[in-house]
Amino acid sequence: MTGETDLAVLIRDMQPELNAGEYVFCTLDPDEKPADLAALASFQEKEGLTVVLPRLEADKAGLPYSFVAAWITLNVHSALEAVGLTAAVSQALALAGISCNVVAAYHHDHLFVPVSEARRALHILQGMK
Repeated sequence: MTGETDLAVLIRDMQPELNAGEYVFCTLDPDEKPADLAALASFQEKEGLTVVLPRLEADKAGLPYSFVAAWITLNVHSALEAVGLTAAVSQALALAGISCNVVAAYHHDHLFVPVSEARRALHILQGMK
C-alpha cells in the first residue's frame, strides 16, 4: 500500500490523535545494549543509541532524560517521499511557540511535543484543515 504524497490531502486527512501516556528520549552509550526496553523508536547515532520510550520504562530502568513529551500520531498514511507535511505541522506549532520532535515511520508521522502543550498542539493541528 503506497502512502499519500499530496500535501493538501495529507493535511486535510491527517486526523491527529493524542496517545495516552508520557514519553522521553534517552541515550545509551555506544557499547550499551538495551535490556528489555519497550522502546517506541530507536536511532543509532555515533554518540550512542537514542531510544524513545514511555517515561515509566525509563524510570524503571534508571535512564536519565530531560524532555517529557506527549505523543501525537497523524493518522494519515503519508508516503516517505511526501514533501511538506513535516514542515507544515512544525511551522504551525512553531508559530504557537510549541517545540516538536517528528518521527516519520512507514505508515504515519509521529510528533512529540511538551506534555504541558499537548492539548493546545492537538487543537492547532486539528485547525489546519
